[in-house]
Amino acid sequence: MSEPGCATCSFRAKYDDNPKSLLGRLWRWHTNFCPGWKAYMKSLPDDEKISVIERYNFPATKFA
Repeated sequence: MSEPGCATCSFRAKYDDNPKSLLGRLWRWHTNFCPGWKAYMKSLPDDEKISVIERYNFPATKFA
């Protein structure tokens, strides 16, 4: 199985540029159920995972 491309996802970049854009909101909604995003989050070291959780305002328990 290949690595998720979440770190370089173009939809994630759209969210970073403008969180209220349609594609940005679509990406944020998509992270709620995407198995690739969940695998990506599990693969991150704890300190990086915490910074992603804070940056995108995810509940702290979502990726524990």
